[in-house]
Amino acid sequence: MALTHPSPRSRQAGAAAVEFAVVATAFLLLVFATMEIGRLMYLFNSVQEVTRRAARQAAVTWTTTHQTTAFKQDALLGGDTLPAGGEVGTANLQIQYLNLSGATTSPMPVSPTDNAIQCENLTSSCIASVRVSLSGVTYSPMVGLLPYLAIPLPASTVTAPVESLGG
Repeated sequence: MALTHPSPRSRQAGAAAVEFAVVATAFLLLVFATMEIGRLMYLFNSVQEVTRRAARQAAVTWTTTHQTTAFKQDALLGGDTLPAGGEVGTANLQIQYLNLSGATTSPMPVSPTDNAIQCENLTSSCIASVRVSLSGVTYSPMVGLLPYLAIPLPASTVTAPVESLGG
């Protein structure tokens, strides 16, 4: 009885599938890692931009009730959270109106004209600047399989001198 040897083609039948699996896994890992690093950098830069936008809005716009939710939403590009960055929301933003000595303004002026009078008289009711801080933001990966990669982002604080406050 003659021994038959398997043909070279049949010995290589599964090699292509194994090679593809190894290369595809490495490629997809690289693609998802690149996306996550890009999103992390987006959030890191957005923290700075959101505080700057909120401070600018609060420094030039008067609000009679001092409800700052609209300022926060404008800084977050029109929503309660940042697009593609749900970690950054209105709950993370704090807006404070400061008097000439840097303390919280109390009592608050009732109008931009009243604020100008208070500032001329150098009272504690004068709104001289606005401080906006964003803190408590933790980056969470898009892929829920990696919860241990939660990275706290640095807090950001911007203090802007008030302008006309809309008056």
